[in-house]
Amino acid sequence: MQTTTPTIDVHTHYVPKGWPDLEEATGGTGPWPWLRVENEREAMIMVGSSEFRPLSANAWHADERLEQMDADGIDIQVVSPTPLFFSYARDAGEATRVAKIFNDLALEICEPAGDRLVPFAQVPLQDTDAACRELDRCIDNGHRGVEIGNHVGDRDLDDDAIVTFLQHCADRDVPVFVHPWDMPNTVRTNRWMAQWLVGMPAETHLSILSLVLGGGFDRLPESLRICFAHGGGSFPYWVGRMDNAWRGRPDLVATSEHPPSHYLDRFSVDSVVFSEPALRLLVDTMGAERIMLGSDYPYPLGEQPSGRLIRTAEFLTEREREAVLSRNAVKFLGLDLAHDVERAHGARELVPGGEELTRWS
Repeated sequence: MQTTTPTIDVHTHYVPKGWPDLEEATGGTGPWPWLRVENEREAMIMVGSSEFRPLSANAWHADERLEQMDADGIDIQVVSPTPLFFSYARDAGEATRVAKIFNDLALEICEPAGDRLVPFAQVPLQDTDAACRELDRCIDNGHRGVEIGNHVGDRDLDDDAIVTFLQHCADRDVPVFVHPWDMPNTVRTNRWMAQWLVGMPAETHLSILSLVLGGGFDRLPESLRICFAHGGGSFPYWVGRMDNAWRGRPDLVATSEHPPSHYLDRFSVDSVVFSEPALRLLVDTMGAERIMLGSDYPYPLGEQPSGRLIRTAEFLTEREREAVLSRNAVKFLGLDLAHDVERAHGARELVPGGEELTRWS
């Protein structure tokens, strides 16, 4: 199989190998995240005295990422913040200082890889003006887009202030990646990683639904490029139920101009669904032109190797496969192939299985 566009993974994360003491840097009281470095290749994210997540060097080391990308046949990764650092519950000034620290470190991590690692910024979404200022600073300094959480406290994405920020992204032609975070922490969800296995899909479902039924999409321009993580969560599976409720209980549900299925062409999703039947449902619901390769690299719940499901799915046509691996993300990111791709990694390589690909020739 040959492709004339780069294979792009739109959903990966980074964590720097250390950062300034956030209590000292922000003036805000803890507990704050910090990194306990075990050795050159291993570390543990801590929150106060509690362990949060183990890491390997591929979270911060460009060469480690590039080596794995070459092994997986990935040309470009979008590198987004780890949601733990959003700091939405903090004072806006504190969150702004945290965002600046991590956004600047993201540029340092991505710089050695040239255009193969594409940094996305974080912003203090609890303060619209501050969020817009930090977005502008980051885009002017080299970030390609922005990752936001799917809510700020009890405010969903249809909140007027968040819609104003999304409008600013559309005005600046900046792509937005929405990642679930801050899932409900209860006795029932603390078993078996249920916050991640149940809470994350539900959070993403709710955030898309809020943009639909809350009138967010009705107020925002169609030019907004917005993508939701993890295949859109449970939303694609329940579109029929939501349409039925929109028609059957218009007194409660028909708060948008159109039923939910009307808005499927207003957003994209990534491909992190792990099974061919789930990917088929996603393609049948969203259309192949609204799905982009995502892996959640480098975390254990991500797809390994990146892109395996898309490359092996028997039901995809070759045109659909190329769209999901390449063309859709090129459009989402606003890549100028004649300029950007020539400066990135563009040689012949071997992908798993020994098949040779011609990169962007």
